[in-house]
Amino acid sequence: MTASTNQRTQYLDVSKRTEFTRSSLHRLRKNGGIPASVYGGGTEAQSIYVDEKQLARVARTGRTEFFELRIDGAQGIPVLIKDVQQRGGKVLHVDFQKVSKNKPIRVKVPLIYNGTAEGTKVGGILQIQATELEIEGLPDDLPSGLEVDVSPLGTGDKLVAAGVQLPEGISLIALEDELLASVVLPRVAEPEAEAEGDAGAEPEAAEGGGEKE
Repeated sequence: MTASTNQRTQYLDVSKRTEFTRSSLHRLRKNGGIPASVYGGGTEAQSIYVDEKQLARVARTGRTEFFELRIDGAQGIPVLIKDVQQRGGKVLHVDFQKVSKNKPIRVKVPLIYNGTAEGTKVGGILQIQATELEIEGLPDDLPSGLEVDVSPLGTGDKLVAAGVQLPEGISLIALEDELLASVVLPRVAEPEAEAEGDAGAEPEAAEGGGEKE
């Protein structure tokens, strides 16, 4: 029910930051640069900056992506985006974490739902409960996304994490029974209970008829 979207190794050229004054930071951002840090791998954190357009080219802001950093033209360093600070939709700072190509890592990858669920053809409603799935694997084996075919789902059917077919070398980290999608029938409003008696009936006249003096 699932196919993977292969993740090609992408490269991002960055530069070391040598100035840390407020004015230099303002100038950097004005010229389209984004301050960033790269850490991990048992080495000290490095302060760098990346071109805003280059970052947008290789990564979807705010989502974990694997690629290689080339700092001032040096050999690529495998990294993941671990944190993105934003304000008003503008990226202010990015944290990159070094990873080893020989060690499995955990990431959340997007789920891409395809097809028309069978249950929707008879009045059912497809409900998407999850847009990401946590998996584990070597960086070079990680898919950038998982395509899920929902067309077999009938009314009352559910798709859970264990039902997703993963590429070879990739294991599931999410709970097996995590609900991803389901097809439900729309709720039918229950008719209101009939009011007791006839609300429009005239009240019976009191015995004796006339008003008391």
